[in-house]
Amino acid sequence: MKSPSVRALTFLILIVPVFARAQAAKPAMPPGAFQRADTASLHRTLDSLAAAHHGIVGYTVHNLDTGERLERRGDETFPTASLIKVPVLVTVYDLVEKGTLGLDDPLTVLRIDRVGGAGLLQFMHDNATITVHDAAWLMTTISDNTATNLLLDRIIIRRVWDKMEALGLMHTKVHSKSFLRSASVAMDSSVKYGLGVTTPNEMARLFALLADGKAVSPRADSAMLDILAHNEDAGKLQRYVDGLDVPHKTGDTDQVRTECGLFPLQSRITYCVLTKENRDQRYMIDNEAHVMMAHMGEALVRAWPRRPVPRTAP
Repeated sequence: MKSPSVRALTFLILIVPVFARAQAAKPAMPPGAFQRADTASLHRTLDSLAAAHHGIVGYTVHNLDTGERLERRGDETFPTASLIKVPVLVTVYDLVEKGTLGLDDPLTVLRIDRVGGAGLLQFMHDNATITVHDAAWLMTTISDNTATNLLLDRIIIRRVWDKMEALGLMHTKVHSKSFLRSASVAMDSSVKYGLGVTTPNEMARLFALLADGKAVSPRADSAMLDILAHNEDAGKLQRYVDGLDVPHKTGDTDQVRTECGLFPLQSRITYCVLTKENRDQRYMIDNEAHVMMAHMGEALVRAWPRRPVPRTAP
């Protein structure tokens, strides 16, 4: 017969790992425990920044876990600039999910494919070969225009329209390939909006679908969010945000500056800030729209608490 001390030791050996696994499996925040923001104060801050800006500003902010929502010109159409590359990315992964396209499928960079603006592929040698995944990564992280055009050639522009409409995003359209308006499938809209068009509500909704694994599939959406978290443009809403990996995409043309993304705080905050008719058209970090958006990002991450940092074992 075992002694009491041996029985106690056996009990601890058996029960402690079970208890530890149970504790690890517990959600960080039980349902309904997400802290809410002072949305009235936040709304005043965001509106005052937008009203002072020399241009037109629309935004949508949506806390996916508490339901809190703020918007200004939420259903108004705005030019997207390179932000429209997010719907292109979603369409690529949708086709991959359906088995009609492969991430390892090769794409050849020909001289005729090269366009200017952002990106590295324009400097590649003739007949360089990359994969669909390479192009998607470059399009999203450094906004490579040549990579975007290679993908649009492969998937066809209208498929992006079809995918966005299937998600209920009826105003979110890509019009042409980058730097090639002659390739436009909707010339009037292309002249008015440029590369693409959306609304603050629709693009924030697209990021919400990605966050919930409902844009394509949980696996595909997770992969896309990881790519978006590696976006190298941190000069707008990310400017004053430290310690967070934020899936986001930006866009810039002379009169347009845009950014939409997902702040992973204690709760999940999708946001979309779109601007047009901006007086300051300089391409520099202290462009007026960039500074305004930086203060908006700062206000957003201060409005809700961050996730607690887990304590490391001694």
